[in-house]
Amino acid sequence: MSSRPTQEPTLDISREKSDELKSFLRTAFPEAVAEEKIDYDQLRRVLGDTVEPDRERFGLNWPGRADCMKVIQAPSRGALKPQLEKSVNWDDTANLVIDGDNLEVLKLLQKAYFGRVKLIYIDPPYNTGGEFIYPDKYAENLETYLQYTGQSDAGGRKFSTNSDTSGRYHSRWLNMMYPRLYLAKNLLADDGSIFVSIDAHEVHHLRCVLDQIFGEENYRTTISWQKRYTRSNNTVDFTEVVEYILVYSRSPSFSVNLLPRTEDADARYTNPDNDERGVWKGASFLNPATPQERPNLAYPIKNPNTGQVTLPTRSAWRRSKEAFEQLGAEGKLYWGPDGTAAVPSIKMFLSEARGLTPTNFWEHEYAGHTDEGTRDLDKLLPGRVFNNPKPVKLIQRIIEHVCDSDSLILDFFAGSGVTAEAVIRSNVESQSRRKFILVQLPEPCEDKAQASKRGFETITDITRARVRAVIDELAGRTDTASIDLGYRGFRLDRSNFKEWGGVDASLDDIDQRLDLHADHLDPLSTEEDILFELLLKDGFPPSAQVEVLTLASKRVFAVANRTLLVCLDRALTQSVLDAMADLEPSRVTCLDAGFQGNDQLKANAVQTFRARARSRETAIEFRTV
Repeated sequence: MSSRPTQEPTLDISREKSDELKSFLRTAFPEAVAEEKIDYDQLRRVLGDTVEPDRERFGLNWPGRADCMKVIQAPSRGALKPQLEKSVNWDDTANLVIDGDNLEVLKLLQKAYFGRVKLIYIDPPYNTGGEFIYPDKYAENLETYLQYTGQSDAGGRKFSTNSDTSGRYHSRWLNMMYPRLYLAKNLLADDGSIFVSIDAHEVHHLRCVLDQIFGEENYRTTISWQKRYTRSNNTVDFTEVVEYILVYSRSPSFSVNLLPRTEDADARYTNPDNDERGVWKGASFLNPATPQERPNLAYPIKNPNTGQVTLPTRSAWRRSKEAFEQLGAEGKLYWGPDGTAAVPSIKMFLSEARGLTPTNFWEHEYAGHTDEGTRDLDKLLPGRVFNNPKPVKLIQRIIEHVCDSDSLILDFFAGSGVTAEAVIRSNVESQSRRKFILVQLPEPCEDKAQASKRGFETITDITRARVRAVIDELAGRTDTASIDLGYRGFRLDRSNFKEWGGVDASLDDIDQRLDLHADHLDPLSTEEDILFELLLKDGFPPSAQVEVLTLASKRVFAVANRTLLVCLDRALTQSVLDAMADLEPSRVTCLDAGFQGNDQLKANAVQTFRARARSRETAIEFRTV
């Protein structure tokens, strides 16, 4: 008989392994790490578990925060349906303008755009008590949206303003922002970044939320933008002349683009000792730290001209002893005009200087101001149809600082469409291929507002009109021949596929319920509606090029150089199946209803594609929907 151990075995995890696991969790789930400690309850929420908020912990908390994860994890029941009549240059553009609630749209874009967006810029509602706000109860968010936009029967919750007399004034705003920012993070590339405009009312709360979602280590800066260049004596105390832009990166892979050097910056370089390497400027050899704080940087240095030896007293040296000796050997130490200084400066040559780093204070001359933003829009759409649009120059500065020549840029609070104009104009100036995605809720324009008087029914109408006006202005110029001057329009609607849960559950006869789902497609859906819903679910962006083929008298959509074929005909034949197989695609999608209950034809289809795959030693995925 074996003896039992006197104590239970313990799990031995080394500190190194523990730190490695914590580092992984910090990177994968930054919202579950606070003050270098793992918030296990929040980690469980992220993974889908229900956790009661019953323990104190560091970090911003508010009523409804725990439910935000339920909102994030709830699948979307919507679809993006194409609007060809509201698009410009549909066949030749990769830009998108989407009409819909951005929470649902962000969910729909997850698979197609995961990790592909270089820059997100948003200018959300500032929560000042009078601006448009989204509801903070999202259990039936798509239905709420459809009711709000008149696409279904009225009677549901309405979008409204967020009055500061509300007991949940801040909570409602945070519950609106958190899920959208969380989903947006997934779309950012590893070296991508998000810029969020905000005023003083919620900047402190927003900073805490972004810390939780992106991680404190990915905070980059808070830009103070000088939105006004004059004071107002109508204010009670202080005139606010700045707004803020919070900047976070997706990961440490982010890097900022350096700015071109200016004449003023270069004028600081001189050549007092006629160094053959050209003009230079001196950098201090002194360190802000004391010798006691940095003992490794406290060593004697010797002036080679006088032999004087100097020890650091108040400040340590800026470079190590090895670096000091290397600089001396390279002739990069300057000992003053007569060569007798006790402490040298370091020669920094203009020929080796890099570009200029941007600062986090953007004056109105550098990045525009609110009056300029109004003028920018008024040039395209006269009549002040939108209040307080951001200036084009501000968004162009952001693009300049973080984007490449072919970056994808997302704005899911698109407003008047200034981000699209900034992208297009920046592309023309630098002959680049950047692309944009705009998402805007079709908020109705007020009856007596200038927008309504100009014939605009919703804010999205203004968004589209601005982008079209920019395109019309620039079209036909020689410097826009290679520029993407167009966009594809889409609108959010319910899925083209009926939900099982939508069938009347009171029907006792299972056969009756099955009959109602025999044709599970919305009869009002077009083939294009169904196609783009399928493409998004398969991970293809709505900007994907689609070729329309006629095979055996049937309409077939070919995507991604014919690697994907989609036939939505309701009367499939063996001839069209053979014709699709002849094109040797990787995937084929057909309607289940297209076989009209002909099980033999469906079985033949499976065998047709399986045999063709064997003949070329590859795989063809065949599916029905």
